Amino acid sequence: MSYNPFSLEGKTVLVTGASSGIGQATAIECSKMGAKVVITGRNEERLSETFSQLEGEGHIKIVADLNMQSEIDSLVDACPELNGLVNNAGRGKSKPVNFLKLEDLQDVYQTNVFAIALLTKGLLKKKKLVKGASIVFTSSISSYMTAAGLSIYASSKAAVCGYMRTCAIELGSKGIRCNAVLPGMVETKLINSGTYTDEDKKNDLALYPLGRYGKPEDIARTMVFLLSDASVWMTGTELVIDGGRSLK
Repeated sequence: MSYNPFSLEGKTVLVTGASSGIGQATAIECSKMGAKVVITGRNEERLSETFSQLEGEGHIKIVADLNMQSEIDSLVDACPELNGLVNNAGRGKSKPVNFLKLEDLQDVYQTNVFAIALLTKGLLKKKKLVKGASIVFTSSISSYMTAAGLSIYASSKAAVCGYMRTCAIELGSKGIRCNAVLPGMVETKLINSGTYTDEDKKNDLALYPLGRYGKPEDIARTMVFLLSDASVWMTGTELVIDGGRSLK
């Protein structure tokens, strides 16, 4: 067998939010690189669609709503020992600062921050993350360069980065690495749901030196790198993947 430090052969990886977008692409790419993949999401039909696209054998599908502690607990109990965790499940909401309500903050933070922290804690307490495991968090370039209307989403993604850095410090002695991926705009259902008009997209695309938005696969392949032994001396890193958007 040829040498490949990017291989995930022999590794088991849990991917949350795997029913669509970046999570789906990450699960598929991990399976192509030899990992056994545990996928989870709230929508059973869409999760099954992802499951059908996984290559190889031994994969596991677990339907779970990570906004509910009981379902986080059930997911943790059902998981085998893990070499990798992709904390990817998330949601967005656009609202001007003057119109924010407590329920808006609770809605986004519950998925983007609280669920991530509680799932990670549960897996650690049940010793499901083995020595040498890699945890990857999906954040966003919005965590440090945002726009009008994105205060809830941007601040939640900044919280993800802060949480990741603390995990990297605390879990380093266990040999567990923690890193975050900060994508720019990616072609997913989130940006095609009516939040952005065609004119918005045209103006925004002009700010990307590479001339296009990212594809889910662009982010997924970076996830594979951070899960693999090729990144074994990386922890606490915020890896920007944005087609050059943050240069402008």
